[in-house]
Amino acid sequence: MKKHEKAVHSETSSRRKFLGGAGTATAALAFPMIATAQTPTQLRFQSTWPSKDIFHEYALDFAKKVNDMTGGELKIEVLPAGAVVPAFGLLDAVSKGTLDGGHGVMGYNYGKQNAIALWTSGPVFGMDANMVLAWHKYGGGKELLEKLYKSIGANVVSFLTGPMPTQPLGWFKKPITKTEDLKGMKFRTNGLAIDLFTAMGAAVNALPGGEIVPALDRGLLDGAEFNNASSDRILGFPDVSKTCMLQSFHQSSEQFEISFNKNKYDSLPPKMKAIIANAVEAASADMSWKAIDRYSIDYREMAAKQGVKFYKTPDSLLQEQLKIWDGIVAKKGAENPLLKEVEASQRAFAERAMKWDMDTNNPRRMAYNHYFGRKAAPAKKG
Repeated sequence: MKKHEKAVHSETSSRRKFLGGAGTATAALAFPMIATAQTPTQLRFQSTWPSKDIFHEYALDFAKKVNDMTGGELKIEVLPAGAVVPAFGLLDAVSKGTLDGGHGVMGYNYGKQNAIALWTSGPVFGMDANMVLAWHKYGGGKELLEKLYKSIGANVVSFLTGPMPTQPLGWFKKPITKTEDLKGMKFRTNGLAIDLFTAMGAAVNALPGGEIVPALDRGLLDGAEFNNASSDRILGFPDVSKTCMLQSFHQSSEQFEISFNKNKYDSLPPKMKAIIANAVEAASADMSWKAIDRYSIDYREMAAKQGVKFYKTPDSLLQEQLKIWDGIVAKKGAENPLLKEVEASQRAFAERAMKWDMDTNNPRRMAYNHYFGRKAAPAKKG
């Protein structure tokens, strides 16, 4: 074969090899491999809230965020309180694996370790709930909570979320003007607030949210507090009382807890754990914004349409709460080193954060009065 013929033959062979390869690639593109659908991981949760309560809605909001962000690879189903266990039985059920997780508040577990209640009860040195969440994430609270749960053998992974506004003193038959008005009163609250109201003279009964209004209606309670304008309205407080006292230090900075059974959580891939952590914080922000919208609507409409009269708790009673609280925590701290450790951590964070907050932010009431001062405010002073 001549030299130029060899070159032509070589070029032709190369073209055939190229076209053959291209044909194979084209065939692969034309007939792609069919991916095998993965069975989604299902998690069964329960909240500590009745299905009609806005709190249960917050639990559903969190689950939807996880379900959407995982594209269906992880599916959380949230049942209402009592569907599997009573509201106060959530921690045990999650710890044992009866439930994969839950949405509730730490105060419901106060009986297992009273230091738990420092996240949810009391004045927390003036911090609001968002500042408590800041302490929890960046000031050592998360590590202390892990230590606390380990001390009681709770097999859970905990995420805190959803800063709550200051809770009312409660719903009563008539305005509360002084501490003596609480003496002998059959009253509902939870957490370390039980100790506070007991010290103020009330006979306290801790009931879950769905049982409070029926107890008030039957006369088993003389007064009660739950949480916020929307929950209180939905649960029916205006049907059994027309007097609500606003502002109190008994629960001025509570938040929700989303818990997972530790074994179930640890079995999830890192991607799912990352999605859960980010969904918790997304749900926390969304809940705080939704609360402003919904609570303000229900607050206004209870006064305008249901005849509820709102009164500000007298400053003298608020001051008395602070004094009594200090004595309760001092006594509990002497008996419980972990409670003392949590309180010291909160105090150090609050001293720094509260000064910055008060020095930096404007007095909002000044601006409100400037623009709306001529309009009658819903709240009245007792």
